[in-house]
Amino acid sequence: MNVQEVLNWLNDFATLITDNKDYLSDLDTSIGDGDHGNNMLRGVIAMQQQLTEKQPTTIGDIFKVTAMALMSNVGGASGPLYGSAFMAMSKKANESEVLADLILAGENGIQARGKAELNEKTMIDIWFAVANALQVKQLTQRVIDDAIAATKNLQATKGRASYLGERSIGHLDPGTVSSGYLFTAMMNNLHGELA
Repeated sequence: MNVQEVLNWLNDFATLITDNKDYLSDLDTSIGDGDHGNNMLRGVIAMQQQLTEKQPTTIGDIFKVTAMALMSNVGGASGPLYGSAFMAMSKKANESEVLADLILAGENGIQARGKAELNEKTMIDIWFAVANALQVKQLTQRVIDDAIAATKNLQATKGRASYLGERSIGHLDPGTVSSGYLFTAMMNNLHGELA
């Protein structure tokens, strides 16, 4: 994994967010504030601008710039959670650039910030699934899609969606869906890390 591959990954993530921002906001309308798509779009635009301006030369620095851009520009809970993930990945990259290690660090960063556990209908559900699949070199698009689909039947017990109680069942978690775009873009650009 090199700097250019990581930049390509994040640029593709930005494209997927841009193309699906209305869908993300529609999902969020059902169980949140209805602004996840617009918030994420603002974040990835800022991320791309910052990466272009700052021209980071290491993977750790790319993740640090990404963390700051998302934390500063994505509203709601998602900004701090994505920011915590990428900040943890930035620190981890100083000692290991193995993708499985980086994503596990990101998952731990989200957990430390959001205090969520598995099956609470949050981003943790997909980060956990992807981190585990990477550890055994079995990450596929199916793993990503299944992790997203699995949130539909869960009751939210964390975040804004938890206010709905049982009415949160039957809806996909928007943060899991946007994380799914991150991981799809990752798979499309980091083939060498997956085999």
